Amino acid sequence: YFLDKSDKYDSRDVERLQQDDKWVENYLIWRHDVVDDTLKMIDESFQWRKEYTVNDLSESVLPKWLFEIGALFLHGYDKEGYKLFWFKVKHHTRDPKQQLDKKKLVAFWLEHYAKRDHGKPLTVVFDMAETGISHIDLDFVRFIVNCFTDYYPNFLTKIVIFEMPWIMNAAFKIVKGWLGPDAISMLKFTNKSDVQEYISGEYLPPHMGGTDSFKYSYPPLVDDDFQTPLCENGPITSEDEHESKEEIDAETKEAGELNEAQNLNQKKMNSIEQISKSEETDKTEVKPKNAKKALTTFKGPLLHISPAEELYFGSKETGEKKCLIVLTNVTKNVVAFKVRTTAPEKYRVKPSNSSCEPGTSLDIIVSLHGGFAASLQDRFLIMAAEMDQSSGAGVPELTQFWKEVPRTKVMEHRLRCHVIESSKPSSLTLKDNAFNIPAKTNEDLHIQLTHLLQINKRLEEQMNRCLWFQQLSVVLSLLSVTVAAFCFYLACAQRS
Repeated sequence: YFLDKSDKYDSRDVERLQQDDKWVENYLIWRHDVVDDTLKMIDESFQWRKEYTVNDLSESVLPKWLFEIGALFLHGYDKEGYKLFWFKVKHHTRDPKQQLDKKKLVAFWLEHYAKRDHGKPLTVVFDMAETGISHIDLDFVRFIVNCFTDYYPNFLTKIVIFEMPWIMNAAFKIVKGWLGPDAISMLKFTNKSDVQEYISGEYLPPHMGGTDSFKYSYPPLVDDDFQTPLCENGPITSEDEHESKEEIDAETKEAGELNEAQNLNQKKMNSIEQISKSEETDKTEVKPKNAKKALTTFKGPLLHISPAEELYFGSKETGEKKCLIVLTNVTKNVVAFKVRTTAPEKYRVKPSNSSCEPGTSLDIIVSLHGGFAASLQDRFLIMAAEMDQSSGAGVPELTQFWKEVPRTKVMEHRLRCHVIESSKPSSLTLKDNAFNIPAKTNEDLHIQLTHLLQINKRLEEQMNRCLWFQQLSVVLSLLSVTVAAFCFYLACAQRS
């Protein structure tokens, strides 16, 4: 394909395909590990990406009014923690002159999310309240379907259709024909009484029976992940402060015992001593013993961040309330960093605003407090930027630095929360004996689960076909018996 059609592909896509195994794997999963079908999908999607200039789509190249009407946007999460991609159908009208721009808007949002959240699947919500025949646009719907079936592999979890008018039933029978058996199983037709089976009320607007007060507006571009005001360490009540001191004393004692037994992580401790003066008062909070490093790493231009995608916490029953983020400076300059969260009332982050020396690693402890439990909807944002060698690393210098640094020079990386229900300690949480626990990464488990689901679907399809042929055979047999009996009756009647 590359040799025959290299001029039809964007070189950036080809380069990514050669370097990003996860992307290739998603294509294979979506095409049931059939290599020829996978190659065909890659070929078609790459040609489409170049035709729509997907890698270069931005707010500046699309008409402003498309963003202002609020027909398409990302906001909230479903009950499984997947981002919601909203289609407000009542804001869409058919217009051939605007069709290309509207299609590019869909591609813009999908690419924007794919780059920001590393391709984690989406849940699509068609809000069809207050819609009618004038809003039906099968060409546009088919484009949306093709985006998920042909262009963005393994990117769809489900399609939630809310209050579809009966007049559109015929149109959606046509749409089902485009989806194919895999995607059809993802269709969820809902109304006000059952939509909360898939999406909790906190992310549903009032007309859908929810309590979400979110009102779409533009500008700025909707990014609800971090609309919550920043509170870097979380609020500390007197009860939490007392609890925190007890934990610090216990952890310090454990760390002292460990250091007497063996001299581990000396280099790491030396780098921690280089943290800015703003964190000096927290030096008694030492990393608990046997802290297990995460098995996955995000390799950014300034920092390598481990884990790459998810922080693993326990439920209220398991009691696992701490985990570790390891930052490694891969530049030749000091890198300043900040850690933000969507749930500042739940978490304490130590250190949350500091700097990392060239070539060194730094441990960040994220802990739940005040009796809170982690949630799939919670997010963390790590911001990093290079500092001049002459710049100081104290509180005033860091405060001034973040006020002046251009947004284009700031590296951002997001982490999700994963809640472990098992009573067994996770390899990614700070628990005793964590070094001795072999565990697969979340990505491995997700891939295996997806593969098993795909195999299950294929078996189900084969069983359905067998049942259909069996039923057809029974019907034909009955017809044959009926015809034979009728012929025998006629023959008897003629003789008599």
